[in-house]
Amino acid sequence: MELKSTLSRLYWLFCQFELITCSYLMEPWEKVLFYSFNLAMLGLLLYTTYVCLAFHTSSAFQLLCSFLGNPRGNSLSVVK
Repeated sequence: MELKSTLSRLYWLFCQFELITCSYLMEPWEKVLFYSFNLAMLGLLLYTTYVCLAFHTSSAFQLLCSFLGNPRGNSLSVVK
């Protein structure tokens, strides 16, 4: 019973998406292009977020380690 209500909810959300984007007016080949483009953009956004988040987390961790007394590649020691 739970699966049926979940599927009907997802179908309702998809219908809302089609109404908002007016994609229900498109021909099938146009829908394929439209949804492919949207999925590609979503994939690129998620990938970029993952890469940038990993880079910033790594940088923040290195900065935190240098503040706690474990300097790795401290630029001031190179200058002196």
